[in-house]
Amino acid sequence: MLFRRKNKDILSTEAPLVPVSGIGVELARERCREMVRKRAMVSAGVAAIPLPGVDILSDLTTFAVLVEEVNKEFGLSQKQIERLNPQRQVLIYRAAASVGGMLVGKLVTRKLVLAVFQRAGIRIAAKTVAKVVPIAGQVASAAIGFALFRKMGNQHVEACAQVARELESLNVIDTGSTVAPM
Repeated sequence: MLFRRKNKDILSTEAPLVPVSGIGVELARERCREMVRKRAMVSAGVAAIPLPGVDILSDLTTFAVLVEEVNKEFGLSQKQIERLNPQRQVLIYRAAASVGGMLVGKLVTRKLVLAVFQRAGIRIAAKTVAKVVPIAGQVASAAIGFALFRKMGNQHVEACAQVARELESLNVIDTGSTVAPM
């Protein structure tokens, strides 16, 4: 799929079966913030193209893939949560709701990502309008695209990290058997 990371080593890219805990939260957080930065650079590059609408379509697709990968890094994707016992599933969804992580543990669809993007509607509109001005507008559009994508991506990473920390504090995660991916 577009913008998926290459599997260098099968063992190192396997997602945990349970949410990460302990030092694994910080390691996953740093890996995910780097993913966000790289995807934001791609978003900025696409935003510089002077065709209206191309950047929005690209951002929707790229962000949906990013959210799914971040969820997997923290052990909080829908598939990973479904493998847990029902009591833990409920606790995970409650923790996600309490931190406001609307994309944590959910099946990421374009409709859901579009809802997130609608919250940032004014900035997206400014990015699109800026393209009308030659060169300076494209640079402004790229800068707005980078900042917006990075902000939204980092917010999701922080929500996932907060959910993982909250689950650890509630003793939902067995910290002795949880191993974070490298």
